[in-house]
Amino acid sequence: MRNLFYIFVGGGLGSVLRFLISNYTQKLWNINSFPMGTFVVNIVGCFLIGVLTSYFLRVDNYLKFLLITGFCGGFTTFSTFSAENYSLWESGNYMVLLSYILLSIIVGFVAVYVGLQVSKN
Repeated sequence: MRNLFYIFVGGGLGSVLRFLISNYTQKLWNINSFPMGTFVVNIVGCFLIGVLTSYFLRVDNYLKFLLITGFCGGFTTFSTFSAENYSLWESGNYMVLLSYILLSIIVGFVAVYVGLQVSKN
């Protein structure tokens, strides 16, 4: 039951922070129809999951539920990513769609890798 509470709290905090960062980023960097806010949140989330996963592979405790399952789960926005891709496809913005998908996957992968490497030291 305690793990569910940690997931609940972490998810709420992650969701609120996602909303704040995504909105601020989108206002700061409004680049055509590219969903920069979601992109930034997903890349930061990938990095955090890399760092946290590396740490919790060595130290297994209840905080992984708060930070990985809860916080990162609430913070990252793959469902929003998918909905935005659908919108880009529907509006005919194929180059932005392709750029967004490729950049999110490639840069997200690199961010997870870097996160894992940074926390190994």
